[in-house]
Amino acid sequence: MIIRIGIGSCGIAAGALPVWEAVQEEIADRGMSVELEQTGCIGMCHHEPLLDVIYEDGRSYTFGHVTPEMAREIVQAENPASLEKYLVSSPEKRNSFLDKQLRVALRNCGIIDPESIEDYIKEGGYQALEKIIKENDPEGLIEEIKISGLRGRGGAGFPTWFKWNATRQEKNPDKYVVCNADEGDPGAFMDRSVLEGDPHSLLEGMAIAGYAIGAHTGIIYARAEYPLAVKRAEIAIQQARQKNYLGKNIMGSDFSFDIVIKQGAGAFVCGEETALIASLEGERGMPRLKPPFPSQRGYWQKPTNINNVETFANVPWIIKEGGKAFAAMGTEDSKGTKVFALAGKIKYGGLVEVPMGISLREIIFDVGGGIKDDKQFKAVQLGGPSGGCIPASLMDTPVDYKSINETGAIMGSGGMIVMDETTCMVDLARYFLNFTQKESCGKCVQCRIGTKRMLEILERICRGEGQEGDIELLETLGHQIIDGSLCGLGQSAPNPVLTTIRYFREEYEAHIYDRKCPAHQCKELIKYRIDPDLCKSCGLCAKKCPVDCISGEKKQPYIIDDSKCIKCGSCLEACPTKWSAVVVE
Repeated sequence: MIIRIGIGSCGIAAGALPVWEAVQEEIADRGMSVELEQTGCIGMCHHEPLLDVIYEDGRSYTFGHVTPEMAREIVQAENPASLEKYLVSSPEKRNSFLDKQLRVALRNCGIIDPESIEDYIKEGGYQALEKIIKENDPEGLIEEIKISGLRGRGGAGFPTWFKWNATRQEKNPDKYVVCNADEGDPGAFMDRSVLEGDPHSLLEGMAIAGYAIGAHTGIIYARAEYPLAVKRAEIAIQQARQKNYLGKNIMGSDFSFDIVIKQGAGAFVCGEETALIASLEGERGMPRLKPPFPSQRGYWQKPTNINNVETFANVPWIIKEGGKAFAAMGTEDSKGTKVFALAGKIKYGGLVEVPMGISLREIIFDVGGGIKDDKQFKAVQLGGPSGGCIPASLMDTPVDYKSINETGAIMGSGGMIVMDETTCMVDLARYFLNFTQKESCGKCVQCRIGTKRMLEILERICRGEGQEGDIELLETLGHQIIDGSLCGLGQSAPNPVLTTIRYFREEYEAHIYDRKCPAHQCKELIKYRIDPDLCKSCGLCAKKCPVDCISGEKKQPYIIDDSKCIKCGSCLEACPTKWSAVVVE
């Protein structure tokens, strides 16, 4: 029997390490012949910590929200599968979160030990690299990637084969393969999970790219805020060198390729490839004009191919299974699968990989389980701060590059933040613009000053100081910033504002003309009141109030003093739901 515990960042944050220690102690105390293994995140972050019990016949039982006490009970049980109250997945109990997924980039995450190259090899790891070295056909390799239809998963969706081919065509013998593992979008953790759960798939994908373009050096540009991901990538690099999957004369061939890791300081703009290159060279991360493109003059002015983690993780599978197999998934315009990070007001938050062409409705309601607390779905922010809001009326939009772009949003790297009826769309636009304004490198006047002006207008509107013409001014500024900015940050920064105006204009108008926040979120535009007909004079609201602005007597309705109220919401939380006497207006 094997016991496997998910020890990714989400698992550790939820308490996986004490669970690991409890299982380890229990096995030792009982002298059991049980293998204890670690793994990365399988995507069910909402059930962490996760523990798998795997029998010799292959049956696997997954337990969720495991505590050290529960872990001991599972180990002690004669038949762990009988502990149905803890089960989230088993051969008899299917899991809706996993059922609609099609895992290619995440094929090994949550299954293998990320710190064991032997586990990766057992799953067919490095067979693709061995295959392309034996065939010795770099042009044929690029053609296979072309057949697959793989597009860059970092946001722009540029054809991967075209980048590879452009870099290969350059005559300079010194070339580089760079992996963009910067992942700066709030709410996005796709690349981190691959690095933590299956780092060898990235290394193999980079080595294959190196062979295709004629490069001998690979660089992983990772966020310093990802310590576990960096640690596991470093372990994987050392193991691959020992097995001669990296280094000199790989597998006895003439091909030499090695990989190093560079940690970035977490600047969002360094997700843009020319800014990333500047950071790699020790300069401030600022983008430059293109052309020349990195494939022509990139790192140290040498031809450089840049893809993100998810893109490289797909490559070994494509080479092993064939480009046609990958192209058979998805749509005509968008082949294969896409990984999304589900976050926000959703029941089952986590990481999902689905075939392109699936609808937003299927992802949010069938895979993600719908809206938390069964509230009404309002919108989804797709593509992070550079993306846009897609309303409930467009929930049947298929997830492919063309269809998503037509909504005004972008696919982006895969961040998907779900919002319910309590979300203020004006405040949401303000939040994302505040992020991009702070992350602007300042090189372009349009981006540096334009986003600041837009943010000031949004802050005014949220304070109840909006003016007639503000909406039109936001639209004008947004389009000017898009047209005049140098890089993708500025060209997409206004998207959250423009899409919320496009689909939720009435909320902007309510803030400006009625001085009301329909979602009851903007403090300056709401007030708390106690309904005298519903108040039971229990005094719970007064006890919880941090500023003593609530007064009342027995058998008399309590009253809120508006002049003292700081609108913290403590009274609303304290009032029993069966009475709901506290009202937000």
